[in-house]
Amino acid sequence: MKIAFVGKGGSGKTTLSSLFIRHLAAAGAPVVAVDADINQHLGAALGLDDTEAAALPAMGERLSLIKDYLRGSNPRIASAQTMIKTTPPGEGSRLLQVCESNAVYDACARPVELDGGAVRLMVTGPFTDSDLGVACYHSKTGAVELFLNHLVDGPDEYVVVDMTAGSDSFASGMFTRFDITFLVAEPTRKGVSVYRQYKEYARDFGVILKVVGNKVQGQDDLDFLRAEIGDDLLVTVGHSDWVRAMEKGRPPRFELLEDVNQLALRRLHTAVDATYELRNWESYTRQMVHFHLKNAQSWGNERTGADLAAQIDPGFVLGEHVLGENVAALSGATTPA
Repeated sequence: MKIAFVGKGGSGKTTLSSLFIRHLAAAGAPVVAVDADINQHLGAALGLDDTEAAALPAMGERLSLIKDYLRGSNPRIASAQTMIKTTPPGEGSRLLQVCESNAVYDACARPVELDGGAVRLMVTGPFTDSDLGVACYHSKTGAVELFLNHLVDGPDEYVVVDMTAGSDSFASGMFTRFDITFLVAEPTRKGVSVYRQYKEYARDFGVILKVVGNKVQGQDDLDFLRAEIGDDLLVTVGHSDWVRAMEKGRPPRFELLEDVNQLALRRLHTAVDATYELRNWESYTRQMVHFHLKNAQSWGNERTGADLAAQIDPGFVLGEHVLGENVAALSGATTPA
């Protein structure tokens, strides 16, 4: 199951995503955590110190390896250089699974030990001084989009992505790559306006959007969120001494998180699992193709010097059924092409 956490800067989305990751790990579920925010704080929220967080391999710096691996023997993709962030898989492409070893995980993922288990953590990498004025951060998150485009995940396995803040999440088609999106909103006019903006942008793409009210301090805050958000408000979270200790770098055992917040995390988990029966791989693939054609026409064809529409395999539908059909492609999953 693929889960996005979004929200305005400072809303607490990284904290909430890290708590949910800890909850899943404590439940024994396999988890891939991805920090796709321009401000790379997920590693620290999962307990890494500054040195450990800085040593995480950046997906954005390994984009060529990722492309080379994923294109596999797909005859429609002439080279890694002609792949862009939206390039969809087709026959011969290498697909990814949550619970496997492959060259992408070897290069980009690192295990993070939590008191309730362990997760794989991948990061896009920070926006550096050398990028200023010459690069777009979305070129870094393009590695995450390619990862999601080639991922076949099943029930009871989870990919949690801490997205970039605000409306930047809509700078590509990545916002359609999730089974459910949790928008973290404070009980303020600005917090609610981000929710409304996100819902409006996502309206035509079948995005399942639920709101997590954060920093809720009393009944007045709760009433405000209920009035402004309605049925999309799934759960609220208030002050947490556990979180305060975690932010100081001294988190207690996760089982000591307050009961009310443990309950909130269980409600998120239930909401995620309920979306599995709603999956539509045909629609998922169509959206992938839609955004690929849009990017190809607006900049991709000119940038690569190729007709990127030719990369689309018209008979291919991504999904769990493809894994059995592409055994030969997946059997070489430990070494790049």
